[in-house]
Amino acid sequence: MRLKNWIKRRGPGIRGRLWKMMKCIRSGEQLRLDDMASSSESLATRDYSASYSSRAAEADIKIENSNIEEAESSLRESGYLNYEEARALLGRLEYQKGNIEGALHVFEGIDIASVTSKIKVSLSRRCEQNRRRSQSDAAPPMSMHAISLLLEAIYLKVKSLQGLGRFEEAARSCKVILDTLESALPEGIPESVSADWKLQDILNKAVELLPELWKLAGSLQEAILSYRRALLYNWNLNMETTAKLEKEFAVLLLYSGCDASPPNLRSQVDGSFVPRNNIEEAILLLLVLLRKFAAKKIEWDPTIMYHLSFALSVSGEQRALAHQVEELLPGIMERRERYSILALCYHGEGEQMIALNLLRNLLNNRENPDCVLELLLASKICATNMICVDEGITYACKALSKLRGRCDQMASVANCLQGILLSTQSRSVASDTERISKQSEALEVLESAEKMMRERDPSIIFHLSLENAEQRKLDTALYHAKQLLKLEAGSNVRSYILVARILSAQKQFVDAENVINAALDQTGKWDQGELLRTKAKLQIAQGKLQNAIDTYIYLLAIVQVRTKSSGSGKKLPKNRRNSDRSLEMETWHDLANLYTSLSKWRDAEACLSKSKIISPYSASRWHSTGLLYEAKGLHQEALKAFRAALDVEPNHVPSLVSTACILRRLGSQSIPIIRSFLTDAIRLDKTNHSAWYNLGLLYKTDVSASALEAVECFEAAAFLEDSAPVESFRLRPDLEAHFAP
Repeated sequence: MRLKNWIKRRGPGIRGRLWKMMKCIRSGEQLRLDDMASSSESLATRDYSASYSSRAAEADIKIENSNIEEAESSLRESGYLNYEEARALLGRLEYQKGNIEGALHVFEGIDIASVTSKIKVSLSRRCEQNRRRSQSDAAPPMSMHAISLLLEAIYLKVKSLQGLGRFEEAARSCKVILDTLESALPEGIPESVSADWKLQDILNKAVELLPELWKLAGSLQEAILSYRRALLYNWNLNMETTAKLEKEFAVLLLYSGCDASPPNLRSQVDGSFVPRNNIEEAILLLLVLLRKFAAKKIEWDPTIMYHLSFALSVSGEQRALAHQVEELLPGIMERRERYSILALCYHGEGEQMIALNLLRNLLNNRENPDCVLELLLASKICATNMICVDEGITYACKALSKLRGRCDQMASVANCLQGILLSTQSRSVASDTERISKQSEALEVLESAEKMMRERDPSIIFHLSLENAEQRKLDTALYHAKQLLKLEAGSNVRSYILVARILSAQKQFVDAENVINAALDQTGKWDQGELLRTKAKLQIAQGKLQNAIDTYIYLLAIVQVRTKSSGSGKKLPKNRRNSDRSLEMETWHDLANLYTSLSKWRDAEACLSKSKIISPYSASRWHSTGLLYEAKGLHQEALKAFRAALDVEPNHVPSLVSTACILRRLGSQSIPIIRSFLTDAIRLDKTNHSAWYNLGLLYKTDVSASALEAVECFEAAAFLEDSAPVESFRLRPDLEAHFAP
């Protein structure tokens, strides 16, 4: 009815012609140019003065006007308006009026297979003619105007399907447009074709729309393939469109959770980089965008840097991120943001002093009064360096003063960091009174941090449990550690290790081993290293020496497989590589010490030769070598090995104690010299029961010392041995960084 009313309004002149168009649509016949009026006056303007004068109808008249002009253009170029072209025009009319279902009904009457076949032939011939500069070949079956008209019809059909929520059908129809053009023009869109602005506009829209449709349909793999196709084929897209596609593709790769297969590049240059996974491909795209910005081809988009920061961080490439930030032109990023990102990057790479110096430069600037996050990061870095502990406490106190009355959750984090710093400080003070005071203050601050938590923070509970354990308040420590396990739902290895070591300090070795076994069942093989090492120590404590040997061998096999896999192309983060090397080396030393205790000298020597390959200058290796010599009765060689360990690491506590024991046994040194080794060991580690015991033996044999001093040393040794874990409660710094939430 709508079409009939429109025909009546247009008058008798146009009515006859459009009835012929409708007849053409129904019959499939072609409408010849001879049947149309020979006047050069436009069909769109003819009889226009006889149309409506009301303003309400102006929009409809414009739509009708453009469609009739389109019809006239097709008629003038090809001599006829065929069935598909007529449907394309009428479908567009319905779409422009908002009748999506009606438009789709009209578009579905077009024979897409036939139309696309003709388009391919026409584009191929036209491209060949332009290449040969000859017109002698047969003319293409379709004009450029007809090609644009029909491709637009397919595109509007896609939009109609999208509007009706039929996303997969829409994506497949949209793909037809790109398949057609790519098949007809395999070497890319030539300038002669892209010069047709309407065709290029349809092409740009289709290229952008296809991956979005696949995403809406839930087919992420197809979306990935569509993005790659859009970026690798020469569609003659403008720079803004290409940049938009690159950014959207990078976002999809980073956050979709879909594991994309590596791209298959047809024109790959030998030796050039091919991304192996989502992260690498996203990083490559984002770096391309940064280069375009540096060349002033696109406007600056800060989200590019945000996504690149995430991608490089999760791939362990913090140093690469730092280099990208440093290469940005001045003024692009604010000074505070630049320094903060750089500090985080170098902190993640283990370059703590570089990170701290960057933060010092930022915090000493009066233009940055409200740098709470930077103060917290600076205090955290200071907690890992005994020299900077006082500075770290100052930063934590400043953060607390700025957070007063603002954010309890961040204040609890500041209190936690202050507690960690006070605990670190307590291990370096000489006076027992001051040490006890610092330990009490640290525990008080950590308890205050726990009370201030609005949401339970695993890190705060972990350090509260750890501090109680180190102060030998084992029941309280175990309570908090179990709470931590529940809070994290068993997702963090270090919580299992802490619970097991606290249980071992309570001499509940079977329960501790059960905890480790439960953790092993829920942990991937690559994260089982420290769990297995703790399990072996628990087996040794129970006298299961052969089981411990088997556990160590299994652990070494896992580490070596991981090392080989990283060597075959799977790059590991730097901190993880260092952690694996340290774990492997310490495992060889543990196994060597175990073989030494069983008098298996050759096996022990083989283990030590393996560790020497990893690190020839290791204090721990020299100490294990000294223990081997001592077990063989070679005391002088043992003394040389212990001294070599102290040359490498002067504060190596086990070597200090072992040196004192050998010197006391040989009787070649005075008692004050031997005592200095033991007192240094106690100063560095006040919970070392072996140092206290040997100091008691020294006082017992020293006629100038009182018996009370020896008794006090023996009492301290007995108390510490009864509450000693199989391994230190505190993880190594590299493991602490790896397992921290």
